[in-house]
Amino acid sequence: MILDKFKIPNKIAIVTGAMGGNGFAIADALGEAGANLILTDVKEDNSILDKLKIKNYSFDFIQGDIANPDFPEELINSTIAKYNSLDILVNCAGIAATIEMENYDDELLTKMFDVNFKSVFRLCRQSILQMKNQNSGCILNIGSMSGIVSNFPQPQVAYNASKAAVHMLTKSLASDYASLNIRVNAIAPGYIKTPMTKLPKENEHWYAKWNKMTPMGRMGNPEEVATAALFLCSTASSYITGEILVVDGGYTSR
Repeated sequence: MILDKFKIPNKIAIVTGAMGGNGFAIADALGEAGANLILTDVKEDNSILDKLKIKNYSFDFIQGDIANPDFPEELINSTIAKYNSLDILVNCAGIAATIEMENYDDELLTKMFDVNFKSVFRLCRQSILQMKNQNSGCILNIGSMSGIVSNFPQPQVAYNASKAAVHMLTKSLASDYASLNIRVNAIAPGYIKTPMTKLPKENEHWYAKWNKMTPMGRMGNPEEVATAALFLCSTASSYITGEILVVDGGYTSR
């Protein structure tokens, strides 16, 4: 049955940034599809975890900072120790900053790439070691349409560059490991209603510009990212690898 291909019963799935808008929605979707979840974020939010408990999903939460070079290995090793398997890795954690280039200091630049790119690289590297032994696995990186186009009106050159790096990492890994039955894809969300896109009062006028530049005329919802994620993490997408799936209401089509 076609719909059965979207089910992932007992698959072991790590989701980073799981306390955020897109991260939680993806975790929720994978949990509903039957996965055993290992969730991580820099802070634990019991109000969010309670939503998963109510649904009786199987999950563990491991608190940690993915920008710490040692944490990716600790996270993967903890998962393998418990389940002796790793089927799905979703790299969703990320940060953003809207600062003009001339005011961007090295400390923030380093943090941007530590979180948005280096952590993704390290988690992919550690996960692939296990997936090679299994001769199977699925990696999904959350990039951004900002890795494809330069957004307007907000200045975010470092964020854009970090997400473009994630996209090329995705394509390179997909090419290198396809023969080992390891698929690597990415989602490039547009403007999604999450805490990351909540604007300070002085910039609220950006919302109207964003919607005007989006053919569908609105921002997306995290669930619309999550359904795409479930597709790419399931056997419904078994012949897809190296793809950057854009979920942006048509923004990049113009």
